[in-house]
Amino acid sequence: MTRLPPPGVSIDSGDLRVAFLSDSLPERNGTGAYYQDLATHLHDHLEAVSVLQPRPRGRFAPLSVPMPGDPTQRLVLPDMRRMRRSLEALDPHLIISVTPGPFGLLGPHMARRLGVPLVTAYHTHFAGLAALYWGPLRRRLANAPLQIANRYLCRRSATVLVNNSELEPAVRALGARACEIMGTPLEAGFLAAPPAPPSRIHTICFAGRLATEKNIDAVLEAVHEWPDLSFVIGGDGPLRGQVEAAAARHPNLRYVGWLDRGELRQVIDEASLLVLPSHAETFGSVALEAMARSRPVLVSAAAGIHDWPELAPGLFRLEAEETLSTAIGRLRGYSSDTVASAGAASRQAAETFHHGTLQQWLEVLQRYAREPRD
Repeated sequence: MTRLPPPGVSIDSGDLRVAFLSDSLPERNGTGAYYQDLATHLHDHLEAVSVLQPRPRGRFAPLSVPMPGDPTQRLVLPDMRRMRRSLEALDPHLIISVTPGPFGLLGPHMARRLGVPLVTAYHTHFAGLAALYWGPLRRRLANAPLQIANRYLCRRSATVLVNNSELEPAVRALGARACEIMGTPLEAGFLAAPPAPPSRIHTICFAGRLATEKNIDAVLEAVHEWPDLSFVIGGDGPLRGQVEAAAARHPNLRYVGWLDRGELRQVIDEASLLVLPSHAETFGSVALEAMARSRPVLVSAAAGIHDWPELAPGLFRLEAEETLSTAIGRLRGYSSDTVASAGAASRQAAETFHHGTLQQWLEVLQRYAREPRD
């Protein structure tokens, strides 16, 4: 398995052309944001990068179906002619399928058609999420097609990319020949000069998909138990109505809806703490983004971001047996110097991690693009 390369490693990949196939809209969820950010940075280092994904079409898209458990997101059938034309024009050295939906599943076919290697990214442990939503029967019915799709991709890929080590057994079981543990990049705006680190906890923000796995109930409970603190929630999802109702009841809660990256950065900059109390979280990109803005973050022990020791200086851990409200009380007891130091350490750790992630991606792309196809 590959970890981040040492600082200062330079990878010359200027002649490579790479295509990413994704079923996620550019900023709709963590996966969509991940590859939008990554592609922006890779453009400076590769000959060409293309992310082929659904195009935003408002609330309804023809030839689409709602995502299981979240009707606010949809799986869209790709335009095959557009996909073929785009890939043939790019003439990539490597194709990377980053989701197990209709776009990602084209990866093996197009890689074979163009005679290039295929790599798969495995960002979401769907079996774990299904356990939060459904009983045994519905869970089996929902997981079966996803398992088939992921197995199809993993068995046909030179390697499978994951965001934390706990996902490796899952992809090995799906038939992956190799596995790389990859870091997470940052959008360029988050790397701009941050505001000063906070010296006390006064405004707490949560940003992400408003869904069961994010443990929204814990955030709303903290809103109720800490009336002297201000809370801001940003995002959209199936629990939006619950959040809106809570905002109407509690004057210390502001719901700001779905946020683009600039708006998210502003909300984070105005906060003194970001919380991510998720039941399941493959990595936790918004926590890294808050760290880049010199904000301390309180993140569930279940989040994959804890798998990276180099990020620990800026992270506060929400233990499995601890409520979010209790953890907030613990942090409020820290000195102003401790809170400010955590914010400063967050920025340094996130920036170093970002640059190491980009170096790692360049090394992995170069290595697998040069491999002959089986």
